[in-house]
Amino acid sequence: MKNLRVFNMLAICIAVLFSSCATDNDDYVDITLQNDLEKKIIELYGSKEALILPSSNNYLAIPSDVNNPITDAKVALGKMLYHETGLALNPKHSEGKNTYSCASCHHVAAGFQSGILQGIGEGGIGFGSFGEGRLKSSAYIEGDLDVQPIRSPSVLNVAYQDVMLWNGQFGATGTNVGTEANWTVGTPKEVNSLGFEGVETQAIAGIDVHRLVIDHDYIVNSAYKALFDNAFPNVNESERYSKINAGLAIAAYERILLPNEAPFQQWLKGEELAMSDDELRGASLFFDKGKCYTCHSGPGLNGMDFHALGMNDLAGANILTVVDEATKKGRGGFTGNSEDDYKFKTPQLYNLKDVSFYGHGGSFESVKDIIRYKNEATHENAEVPSEKLSPMFTPLNLTENEVDFITMFIEKSLYDENLKRYVPEKLPSGNCFPVADPQSQKDLGFN
Repeated sequence: MKNLRVFNMLAICIAVLFSSCATDNDDYVDITLQNDLEKKIIELYGSKEALILPSSNNYLAIPSDVNNPITDAKVALGKMLYHETGLALNPKHSEGKNTYSCASCHHVAAGFQSGILQGIGEGGIGFGSFGEGRLKSSAYIEGDLDVQPIRSPSVLNVAYQDVMLWNGQFGATGTNVGTEANWTVGTPKEVNSLGFEGVETQAIAGIDVHRLVIDHDYIVNSAYKALFDNAFPNVNESERYSKINAGLAIAAYERILLPNEAPFQQWLKGEELAMSDDELRGASLFFDKGKCYTCHSGPGLNGMDFHALGMNDLAGANILTVVDEATKKGRGGFTGNSEDDYKFKTPQLYNLKDVSFYGHGGSFESVKDIIRYKNEATHENAEVPSEKLSPMFTPLNLTENEVDFITMFIEKSLYDENLKRYVPEKLPSGNCFPVADPQSQKDLGFN
């Protein structure tokens, strides 16, 4: 009888143990999957730390332009200028005044991309929930819109990019050394002559391109004066409140836009439960069979190489501009070198799932679609000759399940849910942002 009681007690303990394991299953991650991923990353990069994004206030660890060191004061100023619709002082039509900003096409609601396929600065109305509701104003003809002939890329992780735009035309150093003949006087590319890296160059050039104005009187008669004074105390006041300094402050802000709270980042820093088993499987495929890492590398999971993958350009009934030949040719449209034709810069991969268009022409509706495209390696753009395609654009032989795992890794593990920490609660001007036309103010609940 005593033995029977002991046996029953043992059986109960075993049952409780297994019940407990089942209940806590969500807190369990296969150690083999963990070890496999860690081994792959160490083989590729030497350590897990090599892929860690620094804290956004660790300025010494964030890649920066030696001519524009990041400071708290510059970031504070740049954060406001980036979102300030009060800089919209050079519109084609009076209706557009004070209604757009840098953030019109690169805002937090869409992962610092545009919420629509073709971002609209001046000439747009409405916002919706994440920018998807922005439309062309009936008061504008298409030729007067501030709209790009290519999809607006995210500004996340730009600190890891020495040249900017899909064709890399902005930036005077590194990748663009030797392109000086293409810094055409009288065009935005002339700003390269100032000698800054891409982030700074684009920020300075973009002020004019997107019809913004750093007006001296507006600055010195507002709270922005103190912000400029704090950011550039060593610059003579006669030169302090300038377009160049505004661009440098915006660039400093953009460099700290790091999705360093994403689950993959948490896992790299030692939080073993940050990713599920399936996300770990996707990450292992990303850094192995999927060969994603060959282009998307480093902490930003981007790249400074240009590749021809035969993707379509912007097209369709809702596209508001004709895509010119230079844009279609990507890097070649900037360098004039036929060997660069149809090559586009490798984008970063964090916080992609807030939109439903991918590729430089937005021709894919989901992350999964573009992974399938690269897996099958059959180019969709008939204008791109086969001989121009990247030698790396070859079938990967991934199964459908493997495509799903990589998709899960990109959509979930590379998604920082707290990007709003980078956005001001309000602007010194009190203006609505990131856009401020009457319909947008309603959509955004601005009173």
